[in-house]
Amino acid sequence: MTESPAAATPYEVLGVTAAATQDELRRAYRRLARETHPDLGGTPERFRQVQLAWERVGTPEDRARYDGSRTSSSFGSSAGGSGAGADEPSSAWAPRPPRRRAESKPRARAFGHPGGQERVRYLELIREWVGLGDEIDDPYDPALVRSAPPEIRRILAKAVAEESTAKAVLELGIAYTIWSNVAAGREPELDHVVLAPSGLYAIDSEDWGSPVRLVKGEVEGDGLAPGEQPARTLARSARAFQKSAGVPFTAQLLVVPDDALEEAVEPVSRGRRNQAFAVRRSVLPHVLRGGLAGDATALVDVFEIRARLQQTVRFV
Repeated sequence: MTESPAAATPYEVLGVTAAATQDELRRAYRRLARETHPDLGGTPERFRQVQLAWERVGTPEDRARYDGSRTSSSFGSSAGGSGAGADEPSSAWAPRPPRRRAESKPRARAFGHPGGQERVRYLELIREWVGLGDEIDDPYDPALVRSAPPEIRRILAKAVAEESTAKAVLELGIAYTIWSNVAAGREPELDHVVLAPSGLYAIDSEDWGSPVRLVKGEVEGDGLAPGEQPARTLARSARAFQKSAGVPFTAQLLVVPDDALEEAVEPVSRGRRNQAFAVRRSVLPHVLRGGLAGDATALVDVFEIRARLQQTVRFV
């Protein structure tokens, strides 16, 4: 399963509850198909969302497939019932322990726990939502996740995004170091601080479950909460960390899923003291290798900066 847990469900796109009758679903689709049609003032993106939602739940058969096995158990199934091995997670959204590597290539140094806070918060909220903190057979069962409120799904998506970024950095090799969930004084923590031969990067990993765009130095999109300003928040946290560590960042990176951004790398802001970019997750390794400035990127003294950061980094 590759769908983001933060993505709007077909029911949310169509503006009905999961308990809606098939007739209510059909009426909602027909109304939205008219309202969102590009020839009638709608946008191609919104019209496509409505069509995809209808394709997934428009018939009783499709709807049953989407809803999954929710009627066969109380929100979830055991790992054994899913056909997964004893050591395999039962969902693409479940935590995945590191696998043993057959090759001998050293991995990047890693400190902290990416996505850890979000995983804990997700488990607290999903159990509270199901009922008074009761235990759940599988808190990552896709049917359970899809039926949870958007704010709970968003927390899980954030955890997966942070873990995905950390995994991409780990694969780059021993010349790289990543610190995750780093304290930034009174500002919100930094998801990651990454030290590479090409520079030092402050990174925020996000997944709002929908496309985003850059407008006047900030990120906008349907999945963002009212008042949410990820670019400005990242900039404040980066400045606070720089002040305490005494090491300037080469750039600030906002990492998002590939299908959330129109271009592979888009500048959020540029300046002598502040360079910020939104980056597709798949091109993050290229950027960290020096892809922002090509061969002109000045190499940094990795050993000196790493030693300094090891003395100053604090985790949340």
